[in-house]
Amino acid sequence: MKASELRQLSDEELRKKELELREDLFKLHFQHKIRSLENPARLREIRKDIARVHTVLTEQAQA
Repeated sequence: MKASELRQLSDEELRKKELELREDLFKLHFQHKIRSLENPARLREIRKDIARVHTVLTEQAQA
């Protein structure tokens, strides 16, 4: 997800998005421990998306 798309979301929507991403990351970590993933790069993508959400939340808080 691009930062420009995230900037269009409200504060509440961003927090929901972060929770969804954290749940996805947890599930993927768990699956990765049990067996190999089809797309292990997805772990990295989700971590970066969480960081983007945090960045946008910080920007909105400072504005």
